Amino acid sequence: MERTAKHFRKRDAILTCLRQTKVHPSAEWVFEQLKPEIPDLSLGTVYRNLALFKEQGLVRSLGTVNGVERFDGDTRSHIHFVCGHCGTVADLEGLPNLSGLQAAAEKDLGSRIDGCQITFTGTCRDCIHEKKEESA
Repeated sequence: MERTAKHFRKRDAILTCLRQTKVHPSAEWVFEQLKPEIPDLSLGTVYRNLALFKEQGLVRSLGTVNGVERFDGDTRSHIHFVCGHCGTVADLEGLPNLSGLQAAAEKDLGSRIDGCQITFTGTCRDCIHEKKEESA
């Protein structure tokens, strides 16, 4: 019975960690955050739970950024920006709501859309600034 309690404690901690951050973390980042408070946590446990959470719709995979899969604990339809240089992933909060776009797509297709992910890619402000300093 103790193993089950530990199992759920780890699972709950992983999900809480994902939902409380805005950095759109990798499995390794989640592992590094939780390892000090859960010394017997393994990276494999983090990966297995992330796969389960994706399957259950509790988290989203944003795909790979610089070769590493990144996750989002916010499952609402919203827009992301990914910097192709440093790998920063950010939510774009100030853009129009996606519900209008989703409704238009449903009307056009005659189908029901359950969610939408839009990702802008480019160079973040910090990387642009860094490049300007390097060339000066």
